[in-house]
Amino acid sequence: MSGPKPVAIVTGASSGIGEATARLLAADGYRVVLAARRLERLEALQQAIAAAGGEALAVRTDVGHPADVQALVERTLAAYGQVDVLFNNAGFGRTKWLDELDPEKDILPQIQVNLSGTILTTRAVLPHMIARRRGHIINMSSLGGLMATPTYSVYAATKYGLRGFSDALRREVGVFGIKVSVVYPGGVSGDFASHTGMQRKSQLSTPRALVLTPQQVAQAVRGLVRRPRRSLVLPWVYRLVVLFSELFPSLNDWVQEQIFTRPERGMK
Repeated sequence: MSGPKPVAIVTGASSGIGEATARLLAADGYRVVLAARRLERLEALQQAIAAAGGEALAVRTDVGHPADVQALVERTLAAYGQVDVLFNNAGFGRTKWLDELDPEKDILPQIQVNLSGTILTTRAVLPHMIARRRGHIINMSSLGGLMATPTYSVYAATKYGLRGFSDALRREVGVFGIKVSVVYPGGVSGDFASHTGMQRKSQLSTPRALVLTPQQVAQAVRGLVRRPRRSLVLPWVYRLVVLFSELFPSLNDWVQEQIFTRPERGMK
């Protein structure tokens, strides 16, 4: 790479997809800004990247707090003078029936982190990207942003919201040379499930062959950085599932009720 090394901000960088992506981008020569709430993990990752010959900056950030978001971008520009890639990866889910979700612990925080946090972080970097007439924003959605399933009501709402936000944003900023991409992965191994509060009466789960590792998703994100595109569904076979849900919505409703909702609610 000629000139200054490019800079990437990665939110949710303390574990999982964010951590794996930060390592890959650092290996590709990016100066990586690591953002998450768990500072000790960020600092450990910063040291690991430095030991491997890369460069990283750890910034404790809660994307649900506007002041944290603004400070993240200001520290990035103060340290490196530019932002080339923003990977909005921070997010979490709570998977219960809507009537069982706690408004203060489950509903509002999901919206604040998954949707508002992405919007606010993007807004904070846009003036800089617009001034430079370049940049790439990658938003981490989910298969739940293309096809909503029971017990994912609020999570799906945030991920569907990211889909609309990303499409509108692309049409706003494309004229400035800024690219916008969205990633829609299915099930990913790691600590996501441990934070969802998921409790299943049935044995239904994502087939093991379709469960992605954080490293696999990170490789896909790395590919988007190298060659931007509008969207990416992972793994590709889920495109067929999404197509089925779009072509046969009533049948899809019936199938989900029969194989999931009724058994989980103890109904015959």
